[in-house]
Amino acid sequence: MTDDELKRLFESLRQESRSDFQEIADRLAADSRQQLEITRSEFRETTTRVAADSRNQVEVAIEHFNDRFDLLGEAIALVDEKLDRKTSSIEDRMDRGFAETQAMIKFSHDELDRRVRALEQSHQTLEEKHRTVEETLSDLQARVDRLEGSTH
Repeated sequence: MTDDELKRLFESLRQESRSDFQEIADRLAADSRQQLEITRSEFRETTTRVAADSRNQVEVAIEHFNDRFDLLGEAIALVDEKLDRKTSSIEDRMDRGFAETQAMIKFSHDELDRRVRALEQSHQTLEEKHRTVEETLSDLQARVDRLEGSTH
């Protein structure tokens, strides 16, 4: 084989190789595009499924929290009613206590008033008796003075 034949053979092999490489590159590119589309499709499906699952989990959690809030609201209402009853009971007891205290004060005031009037009456009677005793003593002193004055 001559150099020219050898060059042509190499050139022919180079062109075949280029053609084969191009064909392989095209096939790889096509396969890559196809695999990319498959991956994208699977990714979209997975994303949609994950989003649906997440949405479902969020809805379940929201429903759970709503139930808990409803229970909490009922508990608060029960505590509120109990507090209202207790407050009403305390107010009733306070009103009765105030009424009893006012009645005792009125009774005590009336009793004190009666006792003060009795003391005032006793004092007045004693003053009258004192005046009578003073007058009697004065009369007696005057008589004693007259008797003494007549004996001297």
